[in-house]
Amino acid sequence: MKSNKNISKSAQKYLISLLANTEDKNKLFQLIEAIMTEKEQEELINRIRIFAYLQKGTTQREIRNKLGVGIATVSRGAKAFRQYPIDDLFPNLNSIVDNDWFYSWRQYNKSCNQLVPYIGN
Repeated sequence: MKSNKNISKSAQKYLISLLANTEDKNKLFQLIEAIMTEKEQEELINRIRIFAYLQKGTTQREIRNKLGVGIATVSRGAKAFRQYPIDDLFPNLNSIVDNDWFYSWRQYNKSCNQLVPYIGN
């Protein structure tokens, strides 16, 4: 019988493979909607936005004020920013802060409850 750790690792590998091999953006949106709650998606988006602001040299307090999140949230993002090669992992982050289009992928068309497709570069 497989251990929970092995099952979790298998599920993680499956998810990464699925996301990496999905070229249809609408399907990616649906996958994210299916596996993450709205709150989890907000947290993920904020983490990436924190990286973008840190990359631009924005202070943690300024980031907290811009995003309306707690200082602990920004601090955890800053810790990850220091631990990983964010510039390589997330190219062109400055466009997120400059245009702030990234946040719009979470917007819904309220009348028909459908995800508004991402329109970007």
